[in-house]
Amino acid sequence: MDDFALLSLQIEWGADEALDLDPIGRLRPAETRPTEARPASAPVVRPQAAPPEAPRGTAGERALIAAASAGNLDALRAAILAFDGCPLRDTATNTVFAEGDPESDTLLIGDPPGRDEDRGGHPFAGADGQLLDEMLISVGLTRSSLLLTPMMPWRPPGGRPPSPAEVAICLPFLHRLIALTKPRRIMVFGGSAAKAMLPQGMPRRRGQRGWMEISIPGLAAPLPVLCLPGLAEMNKTPPLRKDAWAGLRLLRRAIDAD
Repeated sequence: MDDFALLSLQIEWGADEALDLDPIGRLRPAETRPTEARPASAPVVRPQAAPPEAPRGTAGERALIAAASAGNLDALRAAILAFDGCPLRDTATNTVFAEGDPESDTLLIGDPPGRDEDRGGHPFAGADGQLLDEMLISVGLTRSSLLLTPMMPWRPPGGRPPSPAEVAICLPFLHRLIALTKPRRIMVFGGSAAKAMLPQGMPRRRGQRGWMEISIPGLAAPLPVLCLPGLAEMNKTPPLRKDAWAGLRLLRRAIDAD
């Protein structure tokens, strides 16, 4: 087949452009043909980047590392926002972090965020927050003079109680908050928060609801802690406010004794 017939055959097959600067003699022996140039439009194959390495350790271990790396409250907030080891973060609307006076001697810890806290991103919000404000005013205190935080930064779906695994994952962040702010005393509202902070949980008998002590990682000495009923419980069951009033008077005396 001559060159013209070969060219006609290529056109018949659909070839419509030359890919080399010089024509290639297909009938010449292969060893005498010039080196074929790669088409200009050929894609450049580059090595694929290695996928990111999966986080090592359990979620609880990663939470301990993330919390311990925070040197101040801003860094702790950033560590919580970046932490992806707790599924609650993906179902919550907002992350609820501590608010108030970080220099305060008194830290208030509440149960997991409720609907209002989750929507607004602020601790002790809604009707529960209004009740807290009224209770504090009754003993000459305001929330601006205290530091307030939920026991965990995310609301469990539907407001259900947090699982032990969820509490274990979030607890290092709460412990780090306490270690960074170094309060002189802690007041805990609610059974879930009391169970997370104290091995024995909320004291059942009214006479036992006085100051107790807890040890916090990162602090040399134990801290006095006072457990009160949850604010949501008190809104539903007003007689529980009697116990809360007794606890608030203990808090007021402790502050006055400083």
